[in-house]
Amino acid sequence: MQMVITSWSAMWFLPFATLISIWVAWNDMKFMKIPNVAVLALFAVFVVIGFFVLPTDEYLWRYAHLAVILVIGFICSTMGLLGAGDAKFAAAMAPFVAWGDAAKMLYLLAAVVLVALIIHRIFQRSKAFRKLTPDWKSWDNKEFPMGFALGGALVAYLALGTVYGQ
Repeated sequence: MQMVITSWSAMWFLPFATLISIWVAWNDMKFMKIPNVAVLALFAVFVVIGFFVLPTDEYLWRYAHLAVILVIGFICSTMGLLGAGDAKFAAAMAPFVAWGDAAKMLYLLAAVVLVALIIHRIFQRSKAFRKLTPDWKSWDNKEFPMGFALGGALVAYLALGTVYGQ
């Protein structure tokens, strides 16, 4: 599977995106909220690291990815299809994805959402795990913490990019 993202940029983005994605997943499962500071931190990683690891024209065009996903996310959030934090985090993720990999990322996101939902439901029903995390709001909430899946999809995309990128 060949990817458009360069291995070089994926390698530089991956450690920072992983830490922020873990933070987002934990926060969304515990509080059912994605903090704005986490969204801003992910965006800052793209702004700083992207400047050094992407060609200037591509770096600038990727800001359009953020704008498009932010508008789509805002519309979906307004319609009640996802939370505002999910929409903002997805928008902050968008510049990390090379345009030529957009379809691959959508397939990857669909797969990760499915796996994350199954994992969340298994742990939700696990008495032992719930004892360790009794105050997590996602256990008793009918909504799914999409930050868990969104962060996982970004990390998976970047990890695959380190191996299959150009």
